[in-house]
Amino acid sequence: MKALSGPLALLLLLPLYGGDWPRFRGPNGAGVGERIAIPAEFGPGKNEEWKSAVPFGQSSPVVTGGRVFLTGSEGGQLLTLAYDMKTGRELWRRAIRPPSLKSMYKANDPAAPTPATDGRNVYVFFADFGLVAYSLDGKEIWRHPLPPTTNFYGIGGSPVVANGLVVMLCDQMRASYVVALDAGTGKQRWRRERPEVQDGWSVPVVYRDQLILVGSSRVDSYQLGTGEGRWWFPLASNGSMGTPVIHGETLLVTASGSEAPWMPTFAATAAKLDKNGDGMVSVEEAKGETDWFEHFGWVDADRNGQVDGKEWEEARALGTGDYGAVALPLDGKGKLDRGVARWRLKRNLPYIPSALLYEGVFYLVKSGGIVTSVNPETGAILKQGRTNGALGEYFASPVAAGGRIYAVSGEGKLTVLKAGAQWEILATNEFGEDVFATPAIGDGRLLIRTRGHLYSFGGASGRRNP
Repeated sequence: MKALSGPLALLLLLPLYGGDWPRFRGPNGAGVGERIAIPAEFGPGKNEEWKSAVPFGQSSPVVTGGRVFLTGSEGGQLLTLAYDMKTGRELWRRAIRPPSLKSMYKANDPAAPTPATDGRNVYVFFADFGLVAYSLDGKEIWRHPLPPTTNFYGIGGSPVVANGLVVMLCDQMRASYVVALDAGTGKQRWRRERPEVQDGWSVPVVYRDQLILVGSSRVDSYQLGTGEGRWWFPLASNGSMGTPVIHGETLLVTASGSEAPWMPTFAATAAKLDKNGDGMVSVEEAKGETDWFEHFGWVDADRNGQVDGKEWEEARALGTGDYGAVALPLDGKGKLDRGVARWRLKRNLPYIPSALLYEGVFYLVKSGGIVTSVNPETGAILKQGRTNGALGEYFASPVAAGGRIYAVSGEGKLTVLKAGAQWEILATNEFGEDVFATPAIGDGRLLIRTRGHLYSFGGASGRRNP
């Protein structure tokens, strides 16, 4: 019998979702949903199906079984919540109270990781606790505590479910690792240490029997069932973000980096700030440094309140080297030479948002409302421009359905684009609240999570937008 390959083999590894949106950025992290039929103009009180108040959290909604799941934090508790997809009514909430909630950078929160579901259970990760599985009706199935992460900026990666495994990537300042648990029992099936990488906030994708991870200094492919390494490619990023996407038998990865460090040398820094001459820079000595003081806890890897030369130079080196949006073959073994990249693009790279591949066009959306369409075969830029009504920072990733692309800025301005190599702006919709979560598409609806609310638009599936 001929071995199965391509999309069919992938479908055998992953559950069949229909109208579900089962993880961060939907099926296999692609950001592409079923056809939906909603007007280009929508928002609070306009073409709205329902709106529900939700606790604060930066996790994105996921959809299965006619329900929407998300996480939040409130009063020292870590919450998992379920809502009725048709009405927005809260069906249940479950709380975990960890021994403590670690402080983290102001731009993150304890409920940033997005849940994942296999249509039977929903799986959630909290950096201050670990992994927990609930049935769709809210019954706790298992819990698997993990050591608190050592990441100054908090955790932004999310669990994924594939081939009966729940996989969680925990890249951090020290002791990075990836762990796979049995989805039914929560017992560990395998774990692999990742000493080569530091801070990261990316989410894995699956290709056939490969688990693909993007880290701060490399892209890794592991055997999904065992965690054994298959291939890796050097690629520098300022802390890996989002998800890569798969184009046929090619992996498209976007890594924002630089050819030279943005930080000065430690010698130059110490000469300016090391007042007592002990060869270190303390938190007190660093006060007033507007360029980097608020990130002191990131540079201070051992959290002792002082930065030495080794810590400084490690932080300084992060993100330097070969970087960019690259197209990589998926059939490699061992270390891949930089020359295997089918193309590389270093312009208009997003930092936090994932790239999007939709209807044969590769899209980059970055802060400032800069949108770039790219030929995924060659890396050639097709069009670049701005979403003039939404020029702020972007944390959420773009998603697509029904011939349209939806990109929302951090200040809650959502741009609707007509998809295509020469994309066009159709509308800009304002929500009046911060938006950190990536939109979800499921059951014919577009779901938008703002700072304090969850919105549903649509409700009629199977039609392409006019």
